[in-house]
Amino acid sequence: MFDDDLLTHARMVLECCRKMDCKLVTAESCTGGLIGAVLTAIPGSSDVVDRGFITYSNGAKVALLGVQTDALDAHGAVSETVALQMAAGSLARSDAHISVAVTGVAGPGGGTAEKPVGLVYIATARADSAKCNRHIFSTPTRDGIRRDTVLASFAQMLDHLEE
Repeated sequence: MFDDDLLTHARMVLECCRKMDCKLVTAESCTGGLIGAVLTAIPGSSDVVDRGFITYSNGAKVALLGVQTDALDAHGAVSETVALQMAAGSLARSDAHISVAVTGVAGPGGGTAEKPVGLVYIATARADSAKCNRHIFSTPTRDGIRRDTVLASFAQMLDHLEE
């Protein structure tokens, strides 16, 4: 179902978590659960993956992750502020040690001059730190943007785990 590159990177995340004896949680908007799906496509991933939240709507972000409505009103769902709140909220609502959250514009429509198609914020959080990176993926398709987001999420999780 998933290509070798996605699965290789997912295995790297799982192995790093195993070595550090930590669990992970996902909070996904624009990827709609793909990060969790790739991770759980690997047998034995249940020792690392605690749970995943698919919070596609703003209401779900508020209800399930505790994202502040003021942040959504001020910055919009596709923003660093909301991504960081998603990461913190999923970590607080799980038994995980690291979280990854993604929010973006996967297209093909919905983009604006300020927030173009391909704009994605990826946030990771641990008990002692959080970080967020802004990406603009130029892949010309919705599937490509979502795939690139999954790969970038794995890379950011590895970086944050190894800090």
